[in-house]
Amino acid sequence: MSLSTSPKSNTAVTLQQLIETSGNDGDRQSHSLTQALTTLVSASSSQLPKAKTSIAHIPFEQFRLDSRQLAANDVFVLLKSQTPNCQKSRDYLYQAAEQAAFILSEIDPIALLSTANVPPHANISFTNDSDRSKAQQQLAALPCPVVYVPHIRDFLGDLIQARLQHQQPVTLPTVVAVTGTNGKTTISQLVAQLTQLTGMSSAVMGTAGNGRLGALVQASHTTGDALAVQQFLYQMGHEKAQLLALEASSHGLDQQRLQGMPVSVAIYTNLSRDHLDYHADMAEYAAAKAKLFDKAHFPELTHAIINIDDEHAQIMLDTAHASQLTVWTYSLDPEKSATFVAAEIKPSLQGVEIALRTDFGNSDFDNADFKNKETNSINIVSPLLGHFNVANLLAAIAAAVALGISLERIAAVIPQLQGAVGRMQRVPSANGCFIVDYAHTPDALSQVLASLKTHCKGQLWAVFGCGGDRDAGKRPLMAQAGLAGADKVVLTADNPRTEDPNLILQDMQAGMTSAQYERTHIEPARQTAIEYAVKQAAPADIVVIAGKGHETYQEINHVRYDFDDSVILQNALKQAGRL
Repeated sequence: MSLSTSPKSNTAVTLQQLIETSGNDGDRQSHSLTQALTTLVSASSSQLPKAKTSIAHIPFEQFRLDSRQLAANDVFVLLKSQTPNCQKSRDYLYQAAEQAAFILSEIDPIALLSTANVPPHANISFTNDSDRSKAQQQLAALPCPVVYVPHIRDFLGDLIQARLQHQQPVTLPTVVAVTGTNGKTTISQLVAQLTQLTGMSSAVMGTAGNGRLGALVQASHTTGDALAVQQFLYQMGHEKAQLLALEASSHGLDQQRLQGMPVSVAIYTNLSRDHLDYHADMAEYAAAKAKLFDKAHFPELTHAIINIDDEHAQIMLDTAHASQLTVWTYSLDPEKSATFVAAEIKPSLQGVEIALRTDFGNSDFDNADFKNKETNSINIVSPLLGHFNVANLLAAIAAAVALGISLERIAAVIPQLQGAVGRMQRVPSANGCFIVDYAHTPDALSQVLASLKTHCKGQLWAVFGCGGDRDAGKRPLMAQAGLAGADKVVLTADNPRTEDPNLILQDMQAGMTSAQYERTHIEPARQTAIEYAVKQAAPADIVVIAGKGHETYQEINHVRYDFDDSVILQNALKQAGRL
């Protein structure tokens, strides 16, 4: 949405005022919001009793998605839970009705209340035996209007941002969004670093934290809820950030938490088994990711940057082409025809040298400066470890080019890049090489081990586990990925959550052979497992502590205990005399 022209105001606002403000902006997003709000107001008139005929002119303060954060005269938005619990939803409704100016419900309130166990404080008596009639009476008796808006997620982000802009107009940053199983955190941080190093004020939002570079605040989710996302976008605009690089999780895309984000450039990394406790299968998982490349969801999209080395790339390509985006591809295979190709890769423990080949001749990019060059080569020196980090860097470079930065300027600042915390993070040691990495899927672990194997003169160690209360089918696959890529494997706890770590470890060992057991050490206590690897590893060995990366806690039975792999590793190295 474009910059609002509303005067600065810290007072309450009405939906009618938001309709008038958004209608004055004139852009496509504002027009869509105006239509949605007009429909919403019309629906409220038909749904509500005569005593509550319209919500258009009811003043309110802010939108809230959590009834616990509700203040007097806020609007409560009741959304469906991913783990449906009608009683909880009814409780939220009753609780919010005591303070809210009005309630917008994604859940049909009549259907919700028709099976209600009415809370004692509701003080409602019934004379009619019809469940629906009782529910209608309950609804009418609530102290504030409740309007059923089944498609509210289609415009909720725009609605929240419109309210924020009415309060104090700011120019929102351009957004680059990254989706995929692996690489989102690194790519988003590389995009932010590249743009900042070449003159743009940049911020990031994702797993490793939210905020301006160098001042990240830890986040609880990769992609926050619609309110948190829009508030953060607005805050970054208020701080005059010009670029926001964010991670778009499949959960966030599926639940439309990014609705209303002004995404200009969308990046796809890869897809491998993950989150199948949420998605029914890999096809559904891929379809959720593909939403990022659909202009119907993100009308400000201009560029799609897609990894064609991934087997699921085609659905992303098809969606991007259907939206008539400028589509660029990247690849680590010098034989492939991609827009950005790593024609040659020379790794070392200090980083990697890359011969980058760009070919805009077959792309639908119409910038003459690039078209005239068609095929171009440039040498890049990157401090990032790992073969897969070459792919991550290509994606980030492509995004920077899409934002109008020249390849020459980009190449000049690449040696200054820093990897994301907990992503191929090397912990200093007097001898040996010790790495902390977030790899928590079979594919990610395989890539990390394959990348480091080329550097390893001794034995390659992998210390890792699997999270509790998550996809159990991934557990033996993780163990086999570790055994396939490493010489020595130490199986241990990750975040066991409410499960017994020993039972998780049993699942991981399913199908292991006696020969594999000979290369495996099992230690449920993660700190002890790390200390064991440090003591046993030879000076020429490489040890990877995988699975938790940037996380500074270990979750056990709903309690998060302080636990930072890099700190534990540093202490173990000190105790072993290897610092």
